[in-house]
Amino acid sequence: QVQLVESGGGLVQAGGSLRLSCATSGRTFSYYVMAWFRQAPGKEREFVASITQFGGTTYADSVKGRSTISRDNAKNTVWLQMNNLKPEDTAVYFCAANQQRATRSGNDYDSWGQGTQVTVSS
Repeated sequence: QVQLVESGGGLVQAGGSLRLSCATSGRTFSYYVMAWFRQAPGKEREFVASITQFGGTTYADSVKGRSTISRDNAKNTVWLQMNNLKPEDTAVYFCAANQQRATRSGNDYDSWGQGTQVTVSS
């Protein structure tokens, strides 16, 4: 497992942008698939985006075209750039990691951060 610390959440108006960061510890960051999930109040956790060790990306349909996941292995950091934010994007966003493969299921990730709150006002 790896320790993950998210940052960058906040309150933003609809149409605005935020860049979430997830910093990790350890020297094996490049071995990990990284992903972002989110959970809105009263709703189940849902997949947002993932990036493989080699930079391959996958996005949920709800954020495709508005979000970009990226990583810098030298900085042990993964980012989620979110543009044209909508009120329905309001949620706690979690960073997750695994060493196997990029999936959309949170059950396949064994390392999680504590989350960062994103609130989008209309």
